Amino acid sequence: MNRREFVTQTLLGSAGLLSAQANGRSAATAAETPANPAWRFSSQSLDAELSPTAPGLVSLNVDGVGLGQRGTNVLRLLTSPWAEYRAVRSTGSGFIKADYRRIGQPTATAAPWAIEINDRQILLSSHWNAAAPPEPLSLIFDLTRCFSTLLGVFDADGAIRLPAVLHLPLQGSVRISSPHRDVGRLGYTADRSAGLTVTFPPANAGDPHIEYRLDVAAIYPELPGINGDSRFDAFKRNWLNILQLSPDHRLLSNNSTSDSCAFCYYEYADIAAHSPPLAQGLSAFDLVQQTLDGILAGAHAYGLPGPTNLYSGASDSWPSLLIAARECVRSGRRDDWLAANYEGIKHWAEEMLATVKNPDGLVEYPVSGDSGTWPNGAPKLRPSNWWDTIGFGHQDAYSNALAWRALNAMADMARRVGKPADASRYQAAARKIHAHYFRTFYDPHTQVLAGWKSSDGELHDYYFLWVNGIGVLYDLVPQNHAKQIMNRLLAKMREVGYRDFSLGLPGNLVSVALKDCVDKRGNGRFGCGATPDNADGFEKYENGGATASFAYFFLAALYHLGMRQEGDRILFPILKSIGDGGFQGYGPNGNSYDWKMWDSTPMGYEGLLTDNYYSLLAVVKRQEGLR
Repeated sequence: MNRREFVTQTLLGSAGLLSAQANGRSAATAAETPANPAWRFSSQSLDAELSPTAPGLVSLNVDGVGLGQRGTNVLRLLTSPWAEYRAVRSTGSGFIKADYRRIGQPTATAAPWAIEINDRQILLSSHWNAAAPPEPLSLIFDLTRCFSTLLGVFDADGAIRLPAVLHLPLQGSVRISSPHRDVGRLGYTADRSAGLTVTFPPANAGDPHIEYRLDVAAIYPELPGINGDSRFDAFKRNWLNILQLSPDHRLLSNNSTSDSCAFCYYEYADIAAHSPPLAQGLSAFDLVQQTLDGILAGAHAYGLPGPTNLYSGASDSWPSLLIAARECVRSGRRDDWLAANYEGIKHWAEEMLATVKNPDGLVEYPVSGDSGTWPNGAPKLRPSNWWDTIGFGHQDAYSNALAWRALNAMADMARRVGKPADASRYQAAARKIHAHYFRTFYDPHTQVLAGWKSSDGELHDYYFLWVNGIGVLYDLVPQNHAKQIMNRLLAKMREVGYRDFSLGLPGNLVSVALKDCVDKRGNGRFGCGATPDNADGFEKYENGGATASFAYFFLAALYHLGMRQEGDRILFPILKSIGDGGFQGYGPNGNSYDWKMWDSTPMGYEGLLTDNYYSLLAVVKRQEGLR
């Protein structure tokens, strides 16, 4: 439940509409088979069918890697045939083309729309005719089949400026550009029931000829050792899955029809830091900066103080904003942006430091985190971090790890704008967290890091894999304890019988006790059962449910310590599952596969949750370690 309370109620009832979500890259079903093969073109990179009656496509699927791996048709059928048009098809060596003219229009005049398809490209061209003005051409993507998104920079009216990238999870990407300088906007809307619509403006009297180029691509970082190794094909096709742009919020979001979470922004920035240009003149950091600009201008996001009153400011939200800002600056050519926005960015840092109440320098959350403090039903205030159905509060180990990184980031930004006093202050605050982190969160009884220390001084430890992973990865754990902790967790994983890594990783290896569980609705649906030990809530959603979300931290910690064999046993089943669509779509029970029980029963609700694809960053960590 949690985050979806933040989105509009019209989106909440759409799970049933998405129950037919294609799960994996399989051959198209009979219902999707092109009705008219004469109008179809197929290559190793794309498969598409032209409409014989109206400007548009009947079907489309791509393989950005160019291996001819066919996926589902991502388009909806045209619902309103344009009866006043007729199409003339032509073919040649390696292409198919259709000219669309209004009925009665002389063939000697230019077609209002023409579509040509070749090996890795679709060309849309429009010609102005005052007697028969062309209409916009729209492609409608069926979100029950593919969680498509359009990536680009919004203009003031909410249109996407060119160049842009249409990303199709499981399949790859399509770069959209135009050789005409005056062409620069695409319409972009998304709705779970109506689909995602990309609209191409037609030629007009001022621009009598317009052309759009749609080029199939796989956009991913070039890493040593991945070319020629089919285990990494899913990495190549799905690297951009984490970047989903909401046209309603105009922010990076959980998916194109969901809410935007401030505590996720650093994940997007970390992926952007390793991404090649999305297109000529467009980078992944343009999307991150656009999102931060929205927050600086007053946009609301889940995890920040706001009218929903679910958070007074999650402990991981301010660090996430600061880390994302610094990664934007580090990407180059953004010092002017930093100078213009330094005071706003500094405000985030000050909001974070305002939560420090003790000499240990650790950030704190206003909810105590004490056992038994969470009411029955839906909590009025959420716990302190992303893992928002478990009772994290007071001093939170995950959020303090991010805060340490964020303070170092803020110190760097302060130095860049010539603020040495600020830099010294933030650097000192980072050092204080580092000095007290391990001694605060290490649990000598379990010999791993606890999830949080509540205000009554108790450690709450349920063998959280991601909490320990980030502590080890960020070197907040002394070197002589780091490998011991990771081995301890691996042994505990074997002890509790978790072995199917194609499902991802559980957040915790033993059940969170009912006294530390937050969302007590839905008969255990969100991890809170009825028995005191909460065994009946275990494996459900954030209480031990399997997911690729935050699996990165555990994997990266293993690679960080040189434990490559242990990391590979987990990473490659996750990669295969990503390639098979194992973390998206809906199952027969109406729940989605972004969370699963250990027997693979789906327990999620988003359909596509971008955090699952942060795990792809572990490939970067692994391959860079091979150099």
